[in-house]
Amino acid sequence: MSKYLSVSALTKYIKYKFDQDPHLQTVLIKGEISNFKKHFSGHLYFALKDKGSVISAMMFKGNASKLNFEPKEGDEVLIEARVSVYEARGSYQIYVNKMQLDGIGNLYQRLEELKKKLHKAGYFDQSLKKPIPKYPQKIAVLTASTGAAIRDIHSTINKRYPLVEQVQINTLVQGKQAKQDIIQNIQKADALGVDTIIIGRGGGSIEDLWNFNEEEVVQAIYECQTPIISAVGHETDFTLSDFVADVRAATPTQAAVIATPDKYELLQQLKQTKLTLTRSMQQLLKHHSKHLSHLSSYYKFKQPTLLYDQQLQRKDDLEKQLIQTMMLRIQNTTYQLSLYNQRFNLKQLNERVTHLNETKAKLSSRLQQTMKSTLKHHQNAYVNKLERLNNLSPTNTMLRGYTIVNKDDKVVTSTQALKENDEIELTMKDGNVDAIVKKVRCKNE
Repeated sequence: MSKYLSVSALTKYIKYKFDQDPHLQTVLIKGEISNFKKHFSGHLYFALKDKGSVISAMMFKGNASKLNFEPKEGDEVLIEARVSVYEARGSYQIYVNKMQLDGIGNLYQRLEELKKKLHKAGYFDQSLKKPIPKYPQKIAVLTASTGAAIRDIHSTINKRYPLVEQVQINTLVQGKQAKQDIIQNIQKADALGVDTIIIGRGGGSIEDLWNFNEEEVVQAIYECQTPIISAVGHETDFTLSDFVADVRAATPTQAAVIATPDKYELLQQLKQTKLTLTRSMQQLLKHHSKHLSHLSSYYKFKQPTLLYDQQLQRKDDLEKQLIQTMMLRIQNTTYQLSLYNQRFNLKQLNERVTHLNETKAKLSSRLQQTMKSTLKHHQNAYVNKLERLNNLSPTNTMLRGYTIVNKDDKVVTSTQALKENDEIELTMKDGNVDAIVKKVRCKNE
């Protein structure tokens, strides 16, 4: 019995062989995701299949958090993984380290990311869309010089509005050089002074239309001052150029329809307008003719003098009233002037001024004398007070033989403040004397 292995032992041995094989540590695989499940833990479980085989796969949360897209059923992916055995089921599977979309899927991912970026930057803002001119004089068409797109645009414009001038700018719409060619031709058309620019091409795969998803092309359309109609691909095809353009057309033919009015509709409008104007003019002429007939029968027009004879008489009356009013005004003004001359006698005015000047001179003289007398009185009083203050000053007192006694920088005014051996300072008229008290004699002793 010892020759027989347990299932667990065999599974561990097989897992050991897988884990030791360097060719299975890093394998690059491409395939389609199926049975995709995202566990609440964050781990991803799915199967990777192609036309002939299926292999189980799982991706741990740490690696899954680094993905720049959301995996889903049917995605074509490129995977970097290691191959090992899941012991619990005894089946081999791959443990995914890195994963990215393959081919077209990757392009769709780039398209969505760029669309979000440009939308956030305001490139698709509807308020910035420029209106398409209703009656253009010149239209620039940017597309390949051969193909159905250019034929459809030219034939439609010629049928609808042959008056407009078409400027054909041969443009690469596919290939590596197409992006730069599209940008240069947009700028060229914008400088020509055309009314509208049509950018168009036929349908194709996302790879064929990718130049119209390039960020630089979108920016060139956004910065263009001329209204742009985008007609890239078929009705079901959408590119970023469609979103940034002023108008998106489902097909090149529809772009030509949007850019031009219909000549048959214009002719019908002109006929209707002509009919309406003719009727209006006939009614207006009839109305004015009737009014003119009514005015010509008016009695005053039969005798034109009736229109102005009373006005002439009225003019004469007003002239007469004006002259009388002016004469009366002159008389009143003359009378008022005479009264003013009488009231303001120049001789009396001069005498009055002379009298006032004499009075002013007298008052000024009296004021000066009064001020001198007052100043003299105050000056004498000041001198007397100064002499009295000087006589009472300590300095004058000392000149008569008196002395000021100081003890501890204080004036001594009584013998009670002194005792034997006190040091004192005697201030005299010509200096100071330091002394010591030998004996104190008070009057009451």
